[in-house]
Order: sequence, then structure tokens, then C-alpha cells
Amino acid sequence: ITFAQYLQRCSYDGLSKLVKDVVDLAHTCVANEDAPDCTKPLPSVFLDEICQVDKLRDSYGEMADCCGKADPERNQCFLSFRVHHPDFIAPYQRPAADVICNEYKDHRVQLLGNFVYSVARRNPFLHAPAILGLAAEYENALKTCCPQSDVGACLDEKVHQISAIKEKAKHIGVKQKHGCRILEKYGERVFQASKLARMSQKYPKAPFPELVKMVHDVKDVYKECCEGDMVECVDDWSELVTSLCSKQDVFSSKIKPCCELPAVERTKCIMEADFDDKPDNLPSLVEKYIEDKEVCKSYESNHDAFLSEFVYEYSRRHPEYSTELIMRVTKGYETLLEKCCKTDNPAACYRDAVVELNKHVKETEDVVKTNCELFNTHGEADFLKGLLVRYTKKMPQVLTDTLFEIGKKMTAVGSKCCSLPEQKRMSCSEHYLSIVIEDMCKRQENNPINEQVSRCCNELYSYRRPCFTALGVDTKYVPPAFDPMMFNFDEQMCTAPPAEREAGQMKLLINLIKRKPQMTEEQLTTVAGGFTAMMDKCCKQSDVNSCLGEE
Repeated sequence: ITFAQYLQRCSYDGLSKLVKDVVDLAHTCVANEDAPDCTKPLPSVFLDEICQVDKLRDSYGEMADCCGKADPERNQCFLSFRVHHPDFIAPYQRPAADVICNEYKDHRVQLLGNFVYSVARRNPFLHAPAILGLAAEYENALKTCCPQSDVGACLDEKVHQISAIKEKAKHIGVKQKHGCRILEKYGERVFQASKLARMSQKYPKAPFPELVKMVHDVKDVYKECCEGDMVECVDDWSELVTSLCSKQDVFSSKIKPCCELPAVERTKCIMEADFDDKPDNLPSLVEKYIEDKEVCKSYESNHDAFLSEFVYEYSRRHPEYSTELIMRVTKGYETLLEKCCKTDNPAACYRDAVVELNKHVKETEDVVKTNCELFNTHGEADFLKGLLVRYTKKMPQVLTDTLFEIGKKMTAVGSKCCSLPEQKRMSCSEHYLSIVIEDMCKRQENNPINEQVSRCCNELYSYRRPCFTALGVDTKYVPPAFDPMMFNFDEQMCTAPPAEREAGQMKLLINLIKRKPQMTEEQLTTVAGGFTAMMDKCCKQSDVNSCLGEE
């Protein structure tokens, strides 16, 4: 897994040689700890192997320059060359059923090794336990299907399950990459606050000290895994999961089935487990955090511990909120205490805290409600159009293709989250939107889009989504002169496959807004109506191009 994620272009056999070298070294060191290279940290062993690869520069170009750096810079350099969606890897073609079953019977290790290799190189940020969990599910499918009379049909059904499993793995991969990014960009405090909120929602019956310890351990595991050393990563995750399973009665009844699985399948199962039911009769938080006379004293004596406990108490009462919203509420509460505890009468100052903090809740609930209503009543195409209009006005400087891609990603969030039960929608949509926004902000680091986008990207992690939502038209943008060639209509618009036609029309819409960012809803509707009428008329003509030219 480690080598396939670093060297995504290498063949299975090529990587097997590197793996053999490292395994041989491990055997040597077990026999004699003082042998050469045995004191080297494991990550250095992997990278030294990679740097000895023949003709590394021929396959990987500039990545070979990483070998000239010292650790840990060398590792950071290699990580920066990982390709998130490698288009140089052909889509997986499943061999015939009888071939797979014979392979499994005669060469089990090689077959499963190949599966692990193909998942790892396609998902270079997915932590190893998730990949091993997938391999276990793949093997279970083969065990079930190979003895059947119709192996193909059985595997087809399983493949449907496995592609669902792969989809989940992709989502876990995106989440884990995002987790690494938060840790790297915002630091441990923000990462731990976000994990504490999430875990308090998931394990609302667990005592606060247990969760704090668990969050600390998760942060340490992420540090290992984000640095790309998947041997340590598996080791750390399995320790964490063993510790969680040894206290499952303290944490949650929902993880019991996961803890009964073989070690390799546990981590993924626990990550996907449902939230536990929250305890009955939890008291209101107003007494402890607003009405209590000692609030400022508690806050000032141990700032972080006091706020962590607030995150825990607030999160376990609100499984329906997104972690980002919980972080905004906590930040709002912290800002209020910072201000009020310096006054002569703190209690009077933060008396309206609930009203203030609920503004964050209302803003987020409204955004989710409005967008999901739009999506569920008007469908995907109209939802995408609305997004493209809004976001082109916010950042008209972005390339048309990139705006279209951002719109598609945000629409995918709508289709994934708006079909969920209401209490899961906010968490789902804000989480995935944060990932889309983070992606966009990372791209613009070296090439700023405009002042207002830079301002939102520099916001606190949890405040970025509301910042983007609130953006209006970029008033400093000067549209380029109107160029009719931007709107070249040809018969492709009638003959291309539907998906291409739709993409072409959406890009025309983006280009129109770029020329006329102040366009009103009514003007857009008029233009769109005219466009539809023109397409209906001209696509029926024998000479489509001259009809389009005239129109």
C-alpha cells in the first residue's frame, strides 16, 4: 500500500521487488538489531528504497528531485506529487468469473495483493486500514461466490456491493485527506475541536475524559497516516480500535458488531457505525454556561478545558448539527466570554447569549432547507444552473471549466445529502461543502481569484462556508468587452450526446454571466427562453448552422 501510493505509475511486479527488500530488512533486524540500517526510522527506509529505483526520473520527472532533500522535507516533497484522481491508470476490468476463482484457489496472495495494489494507487490518500478492510470484503465475496453454480451472477451482485464499498472508500479517502489538510493548515487545536464535536455526537453516553483521550489519540494516528507511512498507520489505528473495543460499553452499543469482526475489518466498520442514541433527560446548558455566577472564573482558570467541555456537552445534545456549526457556536460563545468577562457586570453582558448563538443555527438551517427544497422540487439541472449563476457572480475571474466543475461538485453534494432524512442533512452537506471549499481555496493560494474570495479563504475553518454563502457580486470586476465569438453556436449543440449538450449550455451560461454579471433573474429567464426557442427551431432544420447564425 505504501509503495503503491507513493509510486502510482509502477507495476505490481516492480513494487513487489521493493516490498521484498523491506521485508528482508525486517527479518534481518529481528535476528540482529545491530545490523546496518536497523536503526533507521521506517519512513526513511521506504523513501531510501524509492530513491534507489532505476530511472525514477524517466517515469516521475521532477519528483526525483525530492531525493536530494533531507527528511522530513523529503517526505513532504514526495507527498506533494501524489495524484488524487490519476487519469493515467486505466479503469479496472474484471477478469472472467472462472479466471478469478482459479486465481483465488491457486494464487490467493497474489490476487489479493493485486487488489490492494489497484485500490491503493487509485486512492493515494486513503488510510491503509480502509484498503485492507476492502480487500477483506473482496475476499469474502470470492469465498461466497466461487462454490456457486452461477459464479458470474453471484459476483455481479457482489460487485454491486463492492462498488458501493468502493464508493464508501472514496468518501473515507476524501474525508481523511481533508482531515490531513485541516491538521496541516489549521493545526492541532482546530483538528481536535472538530473531532471532539463529531465523537461527542457519535458517542454521547461516553464520559468527557474518555472522549478527550480518544480525540488526542486520533490526532496522533492522523499525524502518522498523513505522513504517508502506512505500516505505522495500520499499527496505530489497530491499537486505537482495540482500545475502543475494550471499552465498548463505555462508548457505544453501536460498535459491538464491529468489534466482533476480524481485526482487519474493524476500523472501517467503526468509522461507518451509526451515532448512539443520546442519553435521556440531559439538563439544559443554560444553567451551567450562562446563568452560573462562576462562568468567568471557570473560563479564565482553564480556557481550553472549559471550552472543550462546552463542545462535548453541546455536541452530544445535537447529533443533527454539523461539526462546523458546533465550532461556530463555540467560537461565538468564546468571543462573548472574552468580551463580557472584562466588564464590571459579566452576567448582564452575556445574558442574551442564547439569542446570539442561535443566529448561527438559524443561518445554517435556512441554507440547508432552502437548497434542499430547490434541489428536491426543481431537480439537478436547475439546481446546477442556480449555483453556476451565483458562483460566477461571486468569482467571475475563475476559468469557465473550473466554475463548471465546482458547480458539479456542489450539485453532487445536493444529490448525496438532500435525499437523507432531515436530521442528517446539515451534517452531510456542510461537511462535503467544506471539502469543496477547501479544495477551491487550496487552488487559489498561489493564484488569488479576487479580494472577496481571498477574504473567505482566510477565515477561520468553520466560518468559511457562511462567508462564501454570503458573498454577492464581485463589484470590483470589470467584464471583458462583449465578444460574439464567446457564443459560437454550431450544430454540435443539436447532435452531441445529451451530457455534452448540457455541459455546453451550462458553459454558455457561465460565459454570459461573466460578460453581464449584473444581470437580473428576469433578464436571465428571457435570454434562456430565447435560447430554448432558438434550439427547438434550428435543430429541426436541414442547415442547422445557418439557422443558428441568423437567430
